[in-house]
Order: sequence, then C-alpha cells, then structure tokens
Amino acid sequence: MGIKITRRLLTDAWIPDARVVEAAIERLSTKRALTNDCEVALFEMASDRQLHVNVSHKYPTRTLDGWAGPGRLRDGFVHNRRFDSEADTIIRHIREMVFATRI
Repeated sequence: MGIKITRRLLTDAWIPDARVVEAAIERLSTKRALTNDCEVALFEMASDRQLHVNVSHKYPTRTLDGWAGPGRLRDGFVHNRRFDSEADTIIRHIREMVFATRI
C-alpha cells in the first residue's frame, strides 16, 4: 500500500515547494506502515495564491486541527487544507493527516 500523489499547479510559484513535498511524501510509506489507502493532491486555485492540499483515504479518519472535512467521495473520504507556509510545515501537516487515526 502506497501513497498516490497528484499535482495540478496553475503557476510556477509552488513548483519548488511541491517538489520537496512530493519527495517527502514518497518517503513516508517507507518509514511507517500505511493502513488506509491514501492519495495526496497538491493544487492551486485561480482565486488565491495558496497551495491547496487534499488528503483522501479509503476509510474515514479523524479530522485534525486546521483541516476541513471529511468530505464523502465515491471511493472514500477527503480532508483539505490551504497553505502559504514553507515546505517543512506543509510536509509535517500532510504527514499527520496521511497517518490520521482511522475511525
């Protein structure tokens, strides 16, 4: 079981951070067992300059501070959050959501 990553950026503003975040996410499942299929989507919206992140799981997880959701998807559940911070902060919050307690 791994973590799928997608990226849909509208500008070049988040590309350097997105690369660092993606590399860190790829290492997450090698350091800790993943028990809930997971997808992380990094994207921008034309309405703001923030990096938007969706973390989707097959099974519901608890909602962590700062994350919205869960939203119900056809194949699972999604939490989302916006960032305007540095890659290290983004990685920490994504890691916490990827491994959020399953309910």
